[in-house]
Amino acid sequence: MSGAALGIEIVVVFFLALFLLHRYGDFRKQQRMVLFGTLLAWYLCFLIVFIIPLDVTTTIYKQCIIDHEPTPAPTTSGVSNQTTGNTTLSPTKKVPEECYKPWSYIPDGIMPVFWRVVYWTSQCLTWLLLPFMQSYARSGGFSITGKIKTALIENAIYYGTYLLIFGSLLIYVAVHPEWHLSWYELQTIGITAANTWGLFLLVLLMGYGLVEIPRSYWEGSRSGHLLIKTYFKVAKLMTEKADAEENLEDIMEEVRKVSESIKYNHPLRKYIDTILRKCPVEYQEKMGRNMDDYEDFDDKQNTYPSEKSLVKLHKQVIYTVQRHNRTRVQWQMLLEQAFHLEDVAKNETSSSRQFVHSFALLEPASWFSRYLYTPTVEWYWECLLKQWFYRVLAVVLTLFSVAVVWSECTFFSTRPVLSLFAVFIQLAERDYDYLYIQMACFITIFYLCTCVYSTVFRIRVFNYYYLASHHQTDAYSLQFSGMLFCRLTPPLCLNFLGLIHMDSAISHEAKQQTAYTSIMGSMRVLSFIANGFYIYYPMLIVLLCIATYFSLGTRCLNLLGFQQFMGDSEMTSDLIDEGKELLRRERRKRQRIEDGENRRREWKERYGKQREENSARNRSTHSELKDNSYSDAANSSTGRQAKYTRSGSQAERDCIELLQDAEPLDFNAETLSEDPLESDAGRHTGGRYLSMSSSRSRIFDDV
Repeated sequence: MSGAALGIEIVVVFFLALFLLHRYGDFRKQQRMVLFGTLLAWYLCFLIVFIIPLDVTTTIYKQCIIDHEPTPAPTTSGVSNQTTGNTTLSPTKKVPEECYKPWSYIPDGIMPVFWRVVYWTSQCLTWLLLPFMQSYARSGGFSITGKIKTALIENAIYYGTYLLIFGSLLIYVAVHPEWHLSWYELQTIGITAANTWGLFLLVLLMGYGLVEIPRSYWEGSRSGHLLIKTYFKVAKLMTEKADAEENLEDIMEEVRKVSESIKYNHPLRKYIDTILRKCPVEYQEKMGRNMDDYEDFDDKQNTYPSEKSLVKLHKQVIYTVQRHNRTRVQWQMLLEQAFHLEDVAKNETSSSRQFVHSFALLEPASWFSRYLYTPTVEWYWECLLKQWFYRVLAVVLTLFSVAVVWSECTFFSTRPVLSLFAVFIQLAERDYDYLYIQMACFITIFYLCTCVYSTVFRIRVFNYYYLASHHQTDAYSLQFSGMLFCRLTPPLCLNFLGLIHMDSAISHEAKQQTAYTSIMGSMRVLSFIANGFYIYYPMLIVLLCIATYFSLGTRCLNLLGFQQFMGDSEMTSDLIDEGKELLRRERRKRQRIEDGENRRREWKERYGKQREENSARNRSTHSELKDNSYSDAANSSTGRQAKYTRSGSQAERDCIELLQDAEPLDFNAETLSEDPLESDAGRHTGGRYLSMSSSRSRIFDDV
């Protein structure tokens, strides 16, 4: 099994990163460079998280060999032999015959090379390549040279900041005459600077996730509270959706004016065609109908936009179209979630104990829902078991968060050992229970990563950075998330190794170092960071957890005018009521659509068989004509044609009557609404724009 576990995890992690990228990105529309850079960044970061437990068990096995050697064990780099904790064994002490080799043992020489490739590739991505690719992908330039120029200008200040931080640390080391600046020490200074920046952001994100993840599961067990919060999201998203549609209309109007002013033989026309290809299809068709390709341009009579203004317009079109598509897809997903929560609230009081959906599924049921996830099973899960499962999970995660906070505040204490995770690992280390060590390490670091990464996926900086599922994340946000992952993962793993006392630079124990910490170098080059910032700064996580528990950040944003879900706020109550009305309106629309589908399906079932019988009767009569062509051919044909005409006319009359009953109902319900709340909701949330555009298209379809 030597190296087999490493190979399996390398393959599994790749497909995990590919799955997440497929969920958030769009393989068909986004640039290959953007997808490759994001996939590589996510893949390398996930590799670090999954391979660390294997590195820990391999290091424990090597430490066992060192401890049971009859000769004195060699000291680790930067740690004195006089350090207490693991003293060398005397030759007279009884030594076990052998140490148990872990099933996932990785041979010597593999892990150091592996960590160097993974770490330095991820660091080059996050500090050099991804910022450049980010600006390149968002640039509105029409040529590769123009995009590269824009990316270099935008990142000049960005790279200058890095040089300033690195230069400050370099000066700090240079003023100490006892230190000689070698390549190893310069490399350590760079790694320390990057990890310090990452640790600063890591504590902020982890403090939020340690509280918010257990609380989200606890709130998920309360379907009533979750439904009210969904009403709030519906109203808030409708405002954003209306704003996105209005911005799209404005940008498309500007594109139309520019397109009409620049004719087919103008030198800038190729740039206009590039912009038009980024517009929605319906707008491309409208602009194409109004374009006169035979009219020449005249520089003396008309004023034309510059190439710089077209670059800016191109960038605005890309951003506006992406935002419009994102809000449209999110609106449909949020409606599905809201309808499902309302169905759960209705089915909780059902005596039949079978889950009934408000809207029948249009697609055929799968084998899973037909045989396993039946309506009875669905009722027991949604109305009874799910809430208790979420509550138990929330309690377990809360205890885990408390253990993390306690260990973050006490992991520097080695005598006595106060970190809970270090206690668990050391107890398993005595019995060489490698499977338990790997599971404990993986669960711990996986939970830490979940708290940090979930915050990265949830956080939203206006519309500048926003990770949206269902393939709706733009290129800028994808690459920004890759940068954050690459910067947060190395300090997160170092922090985890400090929690379990496997980092000698913090625990000050003469123990065998992991291959991961060996590539980081000795942190004692910068003692004020190794002995100060790395130890005491994580204690701030207590204050961040308290602030998150009392929602201080949410309350501050609410006071500043940003719409946040607060149970005791008047703005929140108004938005909840508005969300209810919007959902009722959408429910009525969907109900009319489903009724129309049911009428069409009923008509097909009722008259489809009759048509088949008529066609079969016609075929049989036709064959009889061939057999008996010598007698009464004309009379038989006339009678058959009359019969077919009568049955066909009857089916046609029934069809016309059925459609006449359906069409006026749909038209009147859509255009002449009798509900004043519905009209008010449409007027205040952007429904006016939708109704005006739809009615305008119906009136002028023939023009």
